[in-house]
Amino acid sequence: MLGVTDYGTFVVTIIVFLLIPGPGNLALVLSTSKGGFRGGLAATAGVILGDQVLMWLAVAGVAALLAAYPAAFHVVQWVGAGYLAWLGGFMLTAKPGAAPVLNIRPRQFLRQAFFITLLNPKAILFYMAFFPLFVVPQREQGLVTYAFMAATIAVLTFLYGLAATLITHFFAEHVRANPKISLVLEKVAGVFLIGFGVKLVASQ
Repeated sequence: MLGVTDYGTFVVTIIVFLLIPGPGNLALVLSTSKGGFRGGLAATAGVILGDQVLMWLAVAGVAALLAAYPAAFHVVQWVGAGYLAWLGGFMLTAKPGAAPVLNIRPRQFLRQAFFITLLNPKAILFYMAFFPLFVVPQREQGLVTYAFMAATIAVLTFLYGLAATLITHFFAEHVRANPKISLVLEKVAGVFLIGFGVKLVASQ
């Protein structure tokens, strides 16, 4: 299909990766819990945009550039880790009743999720290694093939984000009724964000 082999396996693999806990998933949950349904959809759009940028950078050969210049790769890693740690630290130190770290405006949720996704340079290497597994050299149609794969990932991410938003929004309504639970969950989310940042730099 448009130069993509075993399309079914490609789709299932992407779904599995979407289900793996990570900063993107956490951004969706936090955005929905703070901004409701609109916040979750905005964060989903941010994740999709970030992913698209990384995918096309991979296609353009940025992965090879990062591999040739490890210092550039590490700089991006540290920036991404610092951003996650800043968000997590802000949530840990926020006092009850303080303004949330994630602004209530949808564009802020989109921006947060976009940068959380974008500042993960390892995703470029992942896409660089992942795409060739499903490309048939004899039937490969250049940018059309990669655009089809990128569009598939965007649609799957949207559907996953929509489902995650609906589920989180349902439970968030009950959580908001108990401020103590909401505060504890916010602190736990802050710890996870810092943990993701530490993991990002520790795996260098």
